[in-house]
Amino acid sequence: MKVIVIGAGVGGLAAAIRLAAAGHQVEVLERNPNVGGKLATLKEGGYSFELGPTLLTLPHIFDELFKLAGTTLADEVELVRLDPQIRYRWPNGSTLEVPDDPAALPSALDVFSPGSGVQWTRFAEHAAKLWELSERTFLAGPMGSPLALLSRMRSPLDLGRIDGNRTLAKSAEAHFDDPRLHQLVGRYATYSGSSPFRTPATLACIPHIEQAFGCWYVMGGLGRLGDALERVAIRIGVTIRVGVDVGRIAFDGRKVTGVELADGGSESADLVVSNVDAAHLYTDLLPHPKQAKKLDRAGRSTSAFVICAAVRGRTEGIAHHNLFFSLHDRQEFRYLEAGQMAIDPTVYACVSSVTDPGQAPRDGENWYMLVNAPPAVGLDRKLMTAAVLNRLAERGFDIRTRIDFTRTLAPADFEARYRAVGGAIYGTSSNGRKAAFARPNNVGPVDGLYLVGGSTHPGGGLPMVAISARIVADLVAERHG
Repeated sequence: MKVIVIGAGVGGLAAAIRLAAAGHQVEVLERNPNVGGKLATLKEGGYSFELGPTLLTLPHIFDELFKLAGTTLADEVELVRLDPQIRYRWPNGSTLEVPDDPAALPSALDVFSPGSGVQWTRFAEHAAKLWELSERTFLAGPMGSPLALLSRMRSPLDLGRIDGNRTLAKSAEAHFDDPRLHQLVGRYATYSGSSPFRTPATLACIPHIEQAFGCWYVMGGLGRLGDALERVAIRIGVTIRVGVDVGRIAFDGRKVTGVELADGGSESADLVVSNVDAAHLYTDLLPHPKQAKKLDRAGRSTSAFVICAAVRGRTEGIAHHNLFFSLHDRQEFRYLEAGQMAIDPTVYACVSSVTDPGQAPRDGENWYMLVNAPPAVGLDRKLMTAAVLNRLAERGFDIRTRIDFTRTLAPADFEARYRAVGGAIYGTSSNGRKAAFARPNNVGPVDGLYLVGGSTHPGGGLPMVAISARIVADLVAERHG
């Protein structure tokens, strides 16, 4: 069968590889001049910055994908397992460095906060069970309805074990005495653009993922993973066309028949896989008021304000991944949910030149800084840049006088680049107990249409997007042979 994939993001390329490996004729259409979607890179003045994902987890999912095409992840990219994984810093000056070795973390926590080691061990056991359950239920197939989830559960007790009736913040409070560790656990909600005070505690499985499977970096930058996906897709027979904008999905009232291009051309197909934001799909490419309204009710994920700073010299005490927590996390998320920038935001800083010196000149560092932002918020870039840099200076990391240049991304940029409503990076949020069912299904409302990528099930992030491609390929095999 002929398959057209709209969008050459990670999900689209992964789906293309799987479908081509299954014997389908696959063509990928990408409106931007480059493939990779949010897995983008900025190179300027000898500095290189990630503009999307800065971390790879669950690399075995990509390895399994590449093996379908006769290669391996290790054959295509050079991976480094990071140790430490991240360095956390709090306003009171306390610091926690998370080692890669899970057995070493309880001891590090006991030094940080006496008694927390035992609490972490219990929490880690709980997180491991959540992952095992999530992997065989949420991630094993589409989520069109609660019945789809129930059908993959081994026991009615699994409903309680998935820990979806309390929030991630409540789970953190139940497991730890130290408020700083409540804040640490709560940050995992932001992996899906959500609030720890509203997202289900099921997301507590993410710390287990990082500890059990590692935090990985791709030498040369995460963009090399996108290059590898493109290379492997072409090698297996996928046709990729860039600079081609799809205007509409064509269908005969019953099933898809192909796509209409923005320049007036058209392409026929038996199946269409959409790797665009679901709101754009159901508003523009295949207008569907019911699906569009459902997306509006679900609520959008957060966006971000990003600063890429070319910094001269070396910074003592900085790690590859760093997180500078706000003073009051609950107040921070109240501002975000009200559609405002937090006065005291948590700042994430990735300095990949710590691991990969080639990402910056010999005596330089590539600082990528991110603060969460509400979707569609208007920002003064200069004021926001100054505010973030001033905040870091207050925390003992004053890089202001060493910056050669800065480049920024605001919600409006994410919207323009990816046609994501308001610049919401992850599509719908994970806030609320029913969030998993509110996220768009991988099966479209007309026969032959499938959805892949971060705005559909199971959500955003490199491994989840790759899993969505596996789900779509399985659905195509089941329905179309």
